[in-house]
Amino acid sequence: MNINPIIESYIDNKLLSDFSVGLICAVHKNSYLVYFNGNPLRGELSGRMQFSAESAMDYPTVGDYVYFQITEDQTSLIIHELIPRYSALKRKLAGKQIDYQLLGANIDVAFIIQSLDQNFNINRLDRYLVMINEAGITPKILLSKADLQTVGEIEQKIILIGKTYPDIEAVAFSNVDMLGLNSIKNMLLQDQTYCLLGSSGVGKTTLLNQLIGKNLLVTEAVREKDGRGRHTTSARQLIFLANGARIIDTPGMRELGNFGNEQGLSSTFAEIESLADSCRYNNCSHEHEVGCAVLNAVANGELAQQKLANFLKMRREAAHYDRSYLEQRQRDKEFGKMCKAVMKDRKKDRL
Repeated sequence: MNINPIIESYIDNKLLSDFSVGLICAVHKNSYLVYFNGNPLRGELSGRMQFSAESAMDYPTVGDYVYFQITEDQTSLIIHELIPRYSALKRKLAGKQIDYQLLGANIDVAFIIQSLDQNFNINRLDRYLVMINEAGITPKILLSKADLQTVGEIEQKIILIGKTYPDIEAVAFSNVDMLGLNSIKNMLLQDQTYCLLGSSGVGKTTLLNQLIGKNLLVTEAVREKDGRGRHTTSARQLIFLANGARIIDTPGMRELGNFGNEQGLSSTFAEIESLADSCRYNNCSHEHEVGCAVLNAVANGELAQQKLANFLKMRREAAHYDRSYLEQRQRDKEFGKMCKAVMKDRKKDRL
């Protein structure tokens, strides 16, 4: 297994006398598959690692490199420590709970897949891009089901993406007639890690089977009623391609909440951030102020109203979740202090 040069620079050579280094290639609830010496071995976290974790970010995810020890019977291993990540792709945990869900680590390029039917949605692309840019990962856009569209319809969407995201490469492809697949294969470089992101039913798993060269993964058809797919991929997994590239497949995401993403918002909506420098007020909300350069750009047709609306919506959402997350972490810390105090008092009583 070739280790990314950035990861190699993070490895503490002093620890290698006691531990080996492996790559997390799958996560199954409380167990992990760790790739080592050409084979995946099932592993669990050490007790110290479990009890010292303060949030979801402290647990391994697919793409993480870890220090581990193999058990005496050589059939499993114990994970002792994470090697620092150079990127961590995360979103808000689905549902009401305010916490992060790690989607993958040490990713170089993220492919956002949208189909060219009713799934195509610029606002959703913004959400993916905020998450990807926050992690410092290079985004690329893949448009599936090109066989269901005319050449003119495909060109219209490619032009729209080019105007909205001029620095992001976009490729239309079809898993049916193989259009664009060679272009995608040429993007995949040895020793680089990629991930596939998109809603259920857009063709992620079928594309991955095409890249693997065989039907290794199960696929299901979308529902004709609403075009939605089923969650064929139920867990994140890392797959090795013949050319040495690695791809992380992720389950389809219908809910894509973001928080803790100030840098991602700034990068994704760089045009708005640039205009904001010319606003009359430093704390301009870009919603109603006189002298707002952003609103003036919308009025002059220089900035799309929908782009601003999506930015403001995501900014409000992130602010709400950020406050809730910080309040929750503060409550957890206070509860932890209380538990330690109680245990300390009990220990004194026993003495």
